[in-house]
Amino acid sequence: MERIRRVLQRRSSYEPLEDGSERLLDGEPEEGPHGPAFSWIDYSIFLLLGVAMLWAWNMFLAAAPYFQRRFESDPSLLRNFQSAILTVSTVGNLGSMIVLTKLQARASYPKRIMASLALNVVIFTLLAMSTRLFLGVSAGTYFGFLMVMVFSASLATGLCQNGTFAYVSGFGREEYTQGIMTGQGIAGVLPCIAQIVSVLSVPPRKSEEGAPQESSTSAFAYFLTATVVSAIALVAFLFLLSRQQNSQTRMLHSLDVDDFDTADSSPERKAIPLLRLWRKLSWLATALFLTFAATMLFPVFTQRILTVRDPASAPRLFQPSSFIPLGFLFWNTGDLIGRVAPALPALSLTSHPRVLHMLSMLRMTFVPLYLLCNLDGKGAIVPSDTFYLFVVQLLFGMSNGYLGSSCMMGFQEWVDDEEREAAGGFMSLCLVAGLTFGSFISFSVAGLA
Repeated sequence: MERIRRVLQRRSSYEPLEDGSERLLDGEPEEGPHGPAFSWIDYSIFLLLGVAMLWAWNMFLAAAPYFQRRFESDPSLLRNFQSAILTVSTVGNLGSMIVLTKLQARASYPKRIMASLALNVVIFTLLAMSTRLFLGVSAGTYFGFLMVMVFSASLATGLCQNGTFAYVSGFGREEYTQGIMTGQGIAGVLPCIAQIVSVLSVPPRKSEEGAPQESSTSAFAYFLTATVVSAIALVAFLFLLSRQQNSQTRMLHSLDVDDFDTADSSPERKAIPLLRLWRKLSWLATALFLTFAATMLFPVFTQRILTVRDPASAPRLFQPSSFIPLGFLFWNTGDLIGRVAPALPALSLTSHPRVLHMLSMLRMTFVPLYLLCNLDGKGAIVPSDTFYLFVVQLLFGMSNGYLGSSCMMGFQEWVDDEEREAAGGFMSLCLVAGLTFGSFISFSVAGLA
């Protein structure tokens, strides 16, 4: 464990002193007057929060085969439901992030995190119930219900992103931010695995055209897992809050402070102008925006690309109900690898924001590669599932994880201590803005491809 901790620890870890300066921690870090030193318990909880933060998002993407079955009676909805999910989700997320970023002064970031997790529990409980109840409703009615659930989940995601990135920045440790980003990568991998397992574990359902379809039983299982994940994350975060409160109490006792009101969780903060943050973080913010704008195009292609094998003789793993989540799995596995990579000092580019910006622009070259694959079963220019899964999906995901994690870890190096919380919210806003921009572009791509 000690070797792993040293790998995760940045080459230059600093501890704040009472006079506002910093000293280099050469040895084992001790608890300082402004907060705890590195803790594997805290790191694990932030990792779990990262999982819960994007579990809902990835669940909607991975559930594409189930939604295809629900919308198969309406060709228009069948063709556009994925772009609609992306747009409604990102617009709701962006709107909530703009409002939350403006409300800095007396923001209670822990309350925002708890509210988001509780909301997710309600949303995915309803989605799980929808796989068993009212199955005879029209495609249009279910689409309306789904959009309400997607919009509500986007508000929960906005609360969680704004609260978590602002809250973790108060710890002053980049390792915890990297833990959140890693958790987000895990959130992309596990839903895909859960869906593939649930699809393969139940008998296949045939539509009237004979195409394999995903059953309501498997959909119920992975929607329910989202409820469980959010509930576990909520309990873990409550435990983290209790640890922090106990730490603050011990600190006040050691300083002989009688007025415990100073430990108020929602003190008045000085509002940090967004323009000031933009001047300091423009390269990183733009790189983050471009990275996630390009990322929003991959779900549109992934839910339409099929295996190059003969559907009649292909194994069940290569049928659409499992091959589509398999494509998401490869992309998200690459994303997870990319998110972990910046934790290694030799691979870190957090001190080179212009290089990250250049790499984010070069990443756009991945998008045309999807046109070489078996789009809508019309044939592939490069007839290889290996090319699609390992070259296109895996590498495109790795580039997203690496650049996104590097930008979110690196911003703390470029702002003052009192600006960290506001900067965390600002960078989250740039991330969501990129997702929103990319979701609108996805409609055009869906029509052209």
